Amino acid sequence: MRVGLHMLLFFDWVRALLLGISILILPGPVIAQEFQIPNFWDPQERFSIPNAKKLGNIRFITTTNFPPFSFVDDNKQIAGFNIDLARAVCSELGILGSCQIQALPWLEQEKAVTEQPGTVLISGLAVDSASRKKFLFTRPYIGLPARFIGLKSQPTSEPLYHNLSGRTIGVVANTAHEAFLIANFGKSGLRIFLNQSDALAALMKSEVNVVFTDALSASFWLHSKKSADCCTFVGGPYLAPEYFGRGLTMAVRPNDKELLNALNFALRSINDKGIFAELYLRYFPESLY
Repeated sequence: MRVGLHMLLFFDWVRALLLGISILILPGPVIAQEFQIPNFWDPQERFSIPNAKKLGNIRFITTTNFPPFSFVDDNKQIAGFNIDLARAVCSELGILGSCQIQALPWLEQEKAVTEQPGTVLISGLAVDSASRKKFLFTRPYIGLPARFIGLKSQPTSEPLYHNLSGRTIGVVANTAHEAFLIANFGKSGLRIFLNQSDALAALMKSEVNVVFTDALSASFWLHSKKSADCCTFVGGPYLAPEYFGRGLTMAVRPNDKELLNALNFALRSINDKGIFAELYLRYFPESLY
């Protein structure tokens, strides 16, 4: 199962604009910063330096319908954050000439990884009990948090748990976001919508005070013409693996442990050198965090 995006128009917005962490962040003070770059690495964790000669050829399998991570650009070429990240990994390992990136239909990807050594799946596969039986996963390189969105004309500050009391919160029905709100904020004040578009439209009309949704689609909506510059993120991000997943990772066959270590080493090195931050700033108009 791919990581969920709860907005049907999201892909169109992203194309127009482009031309686990393991803790639950509960309501509390948040220090504002200009642009938060995600960092999911334990500073104490170290990975052994891989032997590039033993890695051989590496093939990254991805998809073309997961913007801004992977999509087909105006030149009919596969592009996106994951594509550039895969190239950066290969460059860091010194094997750029031995790397291949291939887009396959979702139903063909699992077979491609399991049948050929040196194959890496980088297409948003959810990390769960079922997928863990089939693959080894790298450390998450980015999470997909949930956020509150509110009107700029009606600012709301932390702590949200207290400051949203008695106010109306919009959320999409039958989603992880609805379940999270009920478990952590209670049912009082919730207004349920069939889809994200309706919830955001209600926010623009002041029919709800805030909307709780996934930060990825919300970040692009905030920078689209549809939002009319009405709104902004309110408070900090919420990352809870039991609701929103562990985030995006790379997956390999269970017996490709040496490759897994090499990927983790390269991802960590890219992060420490600031290369990951450069890619993040390139593809995201506003930080998800």
